[in-house]
Amino acid sequence: MSGLDVRMFTVGPVQENAYIVRAGSDASSAVIVDPGEEPQRLLEAAAQLGVRLEAILITHCHFDHVGAVAPLARATGAPVWCPEAERPVLADIMRWVPWEGFGPFESYEADHTVAGGERLSLAGVEFEVVFTPGHSPGHVTYAATPAQSSSASARPPATPEQPPATPATPAGQPPATPAPAGSTPPPALLSGDVLFQGSVGRTDLPGSDWNVLERSIGTLLERFPPESVVYPGHMGVTTLGREAQANPFLSELRAAAAARGASERGADAAPPVNVSPGGPALS
Repeated sequence: MSGLDVRMFTVGPVQENAYIVRAGSDASSAVIVDPGEEPQRLLEAAAQLGVRLEAILITHCHFDHVGAVAPLARATGAPVWCPEAERPVLADIMRWVPWEGFGPFESYEADHTVAGGERLSLAGVEFEVVFTPGHSPGHVTYAATPAQSSSASARPPATPEQPPATPATPAGQPPATPAPAGSTPPPALLSGDVLFQGSVGRTDLPGSDWNVLERSIGTLLERFPPESVVYPGHMGVTTLGREAQANPFLSELRAAAAARGASERGADAAPPVNVSPGGPALS
């Protein structure tokens, strides 16, 4: 089987990215992450891919990420996982929509909750749940890798309410690159609204906090390799390494990492001899 297959679908007026994730291009079951709007389009996409949606995972419960949860759960029977701290938001979506003109959205009582630290095995994919608050109080990131013995399930594909007239066209899907033999491929990070291509999640919403968000991004940078592909809730696909090097919002994290590196190098180095003032600055 090929590597993890992640398909991106940008939905709704806020241009939110929903993802269908499966263990490989021939897998017959999948997980959908953050179905924000356009449930019929997402059902048709699953049917075109020939997959049964086995679960619905939510990074956080802002309306643009959960607007299609209830209709998808009803149509597929897929259970829903959402952040524990934000379960009341999913259960009463319209109460938490901060602006007029969006919705109405159907609320949903989550079947399961996550708080970080869990490992979910769904549709032949292993999801490590990482607590990454800051944009919202309960926000999580799902780090996805193919299960060690991921074999495509023999379940039939989901049947949409109406047969699709034309194939759905996922946008922004990078080609799968198989890892070298014997190596462990980096995870795919379904990061919601934590980290974007050249930006970060906004922190001017109720329950958001820039300092907390910055620490959450630092956690991702420390825990996962730079080649890890980031599948964000808005904008384009990127990598941790690219954002660590060039994202303008991460300058303080870069400075802190450089200071740690200099301190570690200094601890191992011999004391300098004849250091005179006015020499070249060290970068």
